[in-house]
Amino acid sequence: MRGTKPNMKTDTAAVKALLRAPTWFSKDAKAEWHRVMPLLVERRILTEADLGSLENYCVAIGQVREMERTLQKEGHVVEIDGVPKRPPAVGIQSDAMTRARLLAAEMGLTPVSRSRPAIREDDEDDSLLD
Repeated sequence: MRGTKPNMKTDTAAVKALLRAPTWFSKDAKAEWHRVMPLLVERRILTEADLGSLENYCVAIGQVREMERTLQKEGHVVEIDGVPKRPPAVGIQSDAMTRARLLAAEMGLTPVSRSRPAIREDDEDDSLLD
């Protein structure tokens, strides 16, 4: 994660209407889809080619929330043969958080990714390089 991320550009092939969440999503993944889909459609950066990344992001957020409920119910430490250990839900949640953070940044859903220079409509700045 070094260097400067490229500017987000509007895309002429951008999804222009809200799409339904996949039916196979968990309740939490669907909730995240419904939360971010309007933002991405409004920004005109989401294309059909990006839907897989959006699905993966929503699934990861769903896993984070599901594992948090599990941890709240069962605790953050379990005893195995009298030895305190972290339950598997901790690792699952951590991995899902990392995936969600990386995918969110790619789609402009984090404060840092939104703070990049404004979306350019054309490549007029490239003419300065000639």
